Amino acid sequence: MTATAWGDLAGWYDKKQGDEGDLWHRTYLDPALFAVIGEVRGRQILDVPCGNGHNTRRLARMGNLVTGLDVSEPIIAIDQAREERETLGITYLAADAAATGLPDNTFDLVVSQMGLMDIPDAAGAVREMSRVMKPQGRLVALFCHPCFDVPGHSAWVWEKVPYSSSAWRKIQHYAQPFAGQVPWNKDGETIYTTAYHRPLSWYMHAIRAAGLVLTDLHEPIPPPEFVALEQPDGPWMTDVPLHIILEARKLVPHDGAS
Repeated sequence: MTATAWGDLAGWYDKKQGDEGDLWHRTYLDPALFAVIGEVRGRQILDVPCGNGHNTRRLARMGNLVTGLDVSEPIIAIDQAREERETLGITYLAADAAATGLPDNTFDLVVSQMGLMDIPDAAGAVREMSRVMKPQGRLVALFCHPCFDVPGHSAWVWEKVPYSSSAWRKIQHYAQPFAGQVPWNKDGETIYTTAYHRPLSWYMHAIRAAGLVLTDLHEPIPPPEFVALEQPDGPWMTDVPLHIILEARKLVPHDGAS
């Protein structure tokens, strides 16, 4: 169902993101993600899920050999058509993130932007990311903050009294994993995709079980440009971050030597 829904959104989503991303990506999510990625060149990089490939192309333009993978065949077809028009040396694959078919120990860096919360078998996807990663390879994953953005069970509460106002974030059903529906307004038509809530500890356990060690955690705060344009939520998100970035490395296998 997730692949089908995203396939229905493929053309609309590609138009929405373009080559630089929409407001959220261009001014907020992408700068936060690439601040953690840093200056990388000459690396083998996997971007999963790659969506319309705007970050895949950015990574390739930085001088890297990049593979973009997404479960949606229609969005991969759009990405491949763009690669034919502007050859950047990107390989695009339509495949399940938990069963990529890619070889072991291939990638220096795996990037995952706004994907882990949409993948049904996210634990399997993290294991697969680890499998295809070189020893000491790095994972940088940005996704909806599980503590503050719970599908169907989180919202802003705005209270206004004379001379002052306050915004609060209310949360329900945090402790247990569940699947929820996320609505998208596609040219007046509502399309639903499935999002999967998992507590923060769930992600920590999945990372450890995959043979990765967590090296950093970021809760990016939106910059002034985003805050000014995204109203009324933008200012409130400077107090309560709705996104999280996890950075992890693949452990080097122990050969038993002392």
